[in-house]
Amino acid sequence: MSKFFERTISTKFKELSENFPVVLITGPRQVGKTTLLRDFIDNNERKITFVTLDNLNDRSLALENPELFLRTYEPPVVIDEFQYAPDLLSYIKIKIDEMRYEALKNGTDPNGQYFLTGSQVFQTMEKVGESLAGRVGILNLYSLSEREIEKIEDNKFLPKIEDIKNKKNTKRYSTSKLYEKILNGGYPELWKNQNLNRNDFFNEYIKTYMERDIRQLINLKDELKFIRFIQSVAARTGQVTNIDDISSDVGVSNNTGNEWFSILVNTGIVMLLQPYYNNNLSRIIKSPKLYMTDTGLACYLTGYMDAMVLERSMYNGAIFETYVVNEIVRSYANQGLDPSKYLYYYRDKDKKEIDILIEDNKTIYPIEIKKNSKIDKDAIKNFDVLKATGFEIGNGSVICMAEKIMPLDEKNYIIPIEYI
Repeated sequence: MSKFFERTISTKFKELSENFPVVLITGPRQVGKTTLLRDFIDNNERKITFVTLDNLNDRSLALENPELFLRTYEPPVVIDEFQYAPDLLSYIKIKIDEMRYEALKNGTDPNGQYFLTGSQVFQTMEKVGESLAGRVGILNLYSLSEREIEKIEDNKFLPKIEDIKNKKNTKRYSTSKLYEKILNGGYPELWKNQNLNRNDFFNEYIKTYMERDIRQLINLKDELKFIRFIQSVAARTGQVTNIDDISSDVGVSNNTGNEWFSILVNTGIVMLLQPYYNNNLSRIIKSPKLYMTDTGLACYLTGYMDAMVLERSMYNGAIFETYVVNEIVRSYANQGLDPSKYLYYYRDKDKKEIDILIEDNKTIYPIEIKKNSKIDKDAIKNFDVLKATGFEIGNGSVICMAEKIMPLDEKNYIIPIEYI
């Protein structure tokens, strides 16, 4: 049975459409960008044209004659997968500037004219920044969060304990049931169509990803090595990035490994959590941690097909952490906020580590992530290193499988995973 999931980001999308001439939604393939825009069209009083550059005829026109393309598809218009014809942006800029000039004369509204989607995040953002600065609102969409699946209102996650106590929690699952959810991941199609075989979906996903994204970005000579590279990256989710090791495992040069890893980040398959840096802290590890952006894809690439096997594996802690980090990242991105400006991790050369630091309004909130349900003060032993930052330290927390919110001391709390 097919389902429709209301996306939290829709509210911010509508807000941006009322304040910017162009709105861009980036994100990996199959996370729901097109569906979100089609829903926006269906519920809009204006007639909005939809065109996708997956269509080869429209793509050819956009590439060969962008000016004619924009006359053929006049605004308001959705241009899906616009990264196939990035030169359109310069022509859209001209159109927008003309509309703004006309608006000054006759009072028309130049906002909400062009709606773009793109599956190549960094490359797309760079070109947009060059061409449409001050004219575009940008959002990044991920696969479904748990709160979207359960249709529960969401906001950015901040472990202020009074806010957490008043927050509606998601459904509590047994550990085995939670690992089933982790195994399936959050791609909307798997949740809409309960009869769709998980392995068939991910097999087709990788095939499409190779054909439509990778071949556009590079001349890939050894697809099998590239697949092994993705698998090796997936196996390291939740770890500090070491591309040299990954490249060595796969048998490619470090230059090739760096190029391939950049593509995985660029296409939204991998996200990076940057280390927290402060002038008062020394001996900081400066490499980012890598996380797969969907646990289902991570499990598929690493060969896990059964939730019980996954739960009992050596991978269980890393994939649990990846799930929690992904939920927190989504809570920011779905509000139109850039997670990289709020979320960090801490690790120093003495091997002291804190899984997540949230910096909000010059206050730092340290978070540890533990699969266990029984937590003691040893879990927060590294929080004291943050005193040297000179910033206020907010509530610390341990996100885990505990049944209820419990204090560890006067400032640090156990928070069940259902409150993310």
